[in-house]
Amino acid sequence: MNQNVLDRGIVNLGNLSRIHGVMKKAATGEPITIAFLGGSITQDSITTRHENCYAYRTYQWWKEAFPKSEITYVNAGIGATTSQFGVARVDADVLSHEPDMVFCEFSVNDENNEFFQETFEGLLRKILEAPKKPGLFITNNARYDSGENAQEVHNAVAMHYDLPIVSVKDSIFEEILLGNLVASDISLDMLHPNDLGHQYLAELITNLLQIIYEKAFTDGDLYEEKELPAPLTKNRYQNSLRVRRDGQIIGCKGFVADTEPQYGVRDIFKNGFEAKETGASITYLVHASKISVQYRKTMRLPAPIAKVYVDDKEVAILDANFDETWGDLLCLQDVYEEEAGGNHKVTIEVTEMPENSATGFYFVSLILVK
Repeated sequence: MNQNVLDRGIVNLGNLSRIHGVMKKAATGEPITIAFLGGSITQDSITTRHENCYAYRTYQWWKEAFPKSEITYVNAGIGATTSQFGVARVDADVLSHEPDMVFCEFSVNDENNEFFQETFEGLLRKILEAPKKPGLFITNNARYDSGENAQEVHNAVAMHYDLPIVSVKDSIFEEILLGNLVASDISLDMLHPNDLGHQYLAELITNLLQIIYEKAFTDGDLYEEKELPAPLTKNRYQNSLRVRRDGQIIGCKGFVADTEPQYGVRDIFKNGFEAKETGASITYLVHASKISVQYRKTMRLPAPIAKVYVDDKEVAILDANFDETWGDLLCLQDVYEEEAGGNHKVTIEVTEMPENSATGFYFVSLILVK
């Protein structure tokens, strides 16, 4: 990729105190952990092998830059997920590994609105306030046909915390508009980069990392870590909690716990409950101001339908029929919200189970905002 294009993709250099600390630690031979959190592009879609994805290529840059250090790679990308789910799962999927460095990308999964600005801020603050104080790096992916993404609201937050940021929209997509790149050469569906697209994305990231690296050993002491500023948004989502079989269940009829082992973060339909009959129900006692339900939408039709009741009042319908063909969806559906949090009884009841249904109704978890 042309150097001018790569440099154009730098949105913000950021306060480099934390990242310089990680680099100096690695340079002395101490072990470090590098984690990646995001959606399907972070996961590795649609590469021919995982090692070709941008996350692994970025990890390789760290290995080459710091050969004395043992570097652990954590990939917590899950396709078709947003920062709303990210902030609820970051503790289990990323921070539990005690990363020294976190790379975060949700710009094509989140929408460009105030809601996702707030969930994104909750995610960033949760990472920045982790006990190990990891470095944090933000990547803005974009659609290759329109440039559409959430970088306007995401970058307002990232700039608020003075984080390093790179943008596909300002670099690779701009080259498409100029006629210097053909979108179909780097993405078949205009969303997921192929091997070449992942290479370009990795170059965009490592270009800024190289600049940060050079500064780390020249003027690194010029950067002092500052206290986190007050939140830019209402920041209600930082305390998001994911509840599965570990929640306070006060009633269960017809739902069977899934006790099969989960093999990695992308083994998403695990640790939940499945029901195969009409009238099956499960009830939790929760304390929350906002309640969302995760369940499986399946392309294996016809699929069951359930209803959600909060304090015995119907609040939502959960339709497991999925009209896409690329696979089953881990659906996150908001069902209830109030200004102040309180104790609530949440019931999920299966109301329709087609006789020829290929699957049961799979309830994955509750996402609670306290």
